[in-house]
Amino acid sequence: MQKIGNIEIRVVGKSGNKRLSPENYDIKHISAILNNVEDLLYPKNKKDRPIITYDIQEGSVRHLFKTSMQTIIGFSAILSQIQANNSIDFLELKTARAIENIQNLSLQKNYEFQIKTSFNTDYELIINPSTKYFRTENIWVEAEFYFYGTLKDAGGKSKANIHLDTEDYGYLSIETGEKFLKKREDNLLYRDFGVRVSGKQNIDTSEIDTKSLSLLELIDYQPKFDKDYLNSLIKNAKKSWRNINADELLLNLRGEYEA
Repeated sequence: MQKIGNIEIRVVGKSGNKRLSPENYDIKHISAILNNVEDLLYPKNKKDRPIITYDIQEGSVRHLFKTSMQTIIGFSAILSQIQANNSIDFLELKTARAIENIQNLSLQKNYEFQIKTSFNTDYELIINPSTKYFRTENIWVEAEFYFYGTLKDAGGKSKANIHLDTEDYGYLSIETGEKFLKKREDNLLYRDFGVRVSGKQNIDTSEIDTKSLSLLELIDYQPKFDKDYLNSLIKNAKKSWRNINADELLLNLRGEYEA
């Protein structure tokens, strides 16, 4: 049977003139914590992750999450390292962004968040308006990337984008702008494409910020073997290589090396 541990995120502050409690803690703030916990614990493989259960209790407001003890042990080490470095730059992007979101909520509402685990109950990470847990901007630079996959969705009410389902990077949302989508007369959905995009990349870890992607070029992509196309390339290449002595060329390339 899998061993289970827990994480506690205690929120201390006020609602109006009253001390925070589950009775006066707004549901949107509960949602903010719930939306970030999964990225804190499982920033990569969410499909196969263990179950996370949730409870809310008094004192002031205590968010309690239960999941596998192995994850709890790893998260406890992360909390310790954040405080030791006084930085979140070493974290994976989704985990760092989740910490930033909690820091922002602390600044907005003047809350203090006290985070600890059942693995080490004597240690807790404090996030309050005086802490500055934000990523260092200068380690993220603009870069270009190529992705390949199936285009599953296009459009958007407030921001026009396409959604590309890729094998290596999962489901990517790529900003396109309305003009690009208006100009396309053909149906884009459920077809394979390559995309050239701009976005931010961490210069230390090479991690890509998939939330920053913007389309530069949409490329028709047919990943199947085309024998006729290959034969046409070979035929064209023969003209260029007609007067080349293959044995002599290989000898020059090898130099002094003997096979």
